[in-house]
Amino acid sequence: MQQVRQLTGRGVPLRRSDVDTDQIIPSDWLKRVERTGFGEGLFSEWRESSDFVLNQARYRGASILVAGPNFGTGSSREHAVWALQDYGFDAVLSSRFADIFRNNSTKTGLLAITVPQDVIERIQTAIDDDPSIDIVVDVEARRLAVPALGIDVDFPLDDFTQFRFVNGLDDIGLTLQHDAAITAFEETRPEYLPVT
Repeated sequence: MQQVRQLTGRGVPLRRSDVDTDQIIPSDWLKRVERTGFGEGLFSEWRESSDFVLNQARYRGASILVAGPNFGTGSSREHAVWALQDYGFDAVLSSRFADIFRNNSTKTGLLAITVPQDVIERIQTAIDDDPSIDIVVDVEARRLAVPALGIDVDFPLDDFTQFRFVNGLDDIGLTLQHDAAITAFEETRPEYLPVT
């Protein structure tokens, strides 16, 4: 997981509510054994429609998905987060996330930022008109800003999750912080026990 202190990017307006993980990455894509390549399947059923937002050239290269309320409902599949990241999204903004989706996001480095619905709608309307507008997510200050719109609001982020993002620590990284203690313990193990 990479460190994220502050993120600046352009947005894609996804004006749909109650987006579940099967819509984010349809089950046909769950046969893959590696964690990469899921971006191609992101919203693949919706992308069959030529006017779907991700098919519009003006949003290419955007790194922040500005979604409707109740994003990431449904199953606990991590593949939904992997697909968003593999496609190129570093953050998703919504007024409400499913708990499991938010948890999967924080463990793999995707920012799931909760802000009021009226803020979401202002951002979506603005990027409909001008897709080049910058969105700033400040993890250290726990603030979301869109300078062109005069938006500067705080967002909830618990201390531990903030620590993980700022230091770039996934579960393995957290464990490796205790490398010296693990090594010291391993050195005291009796020889008759199996080794790795």
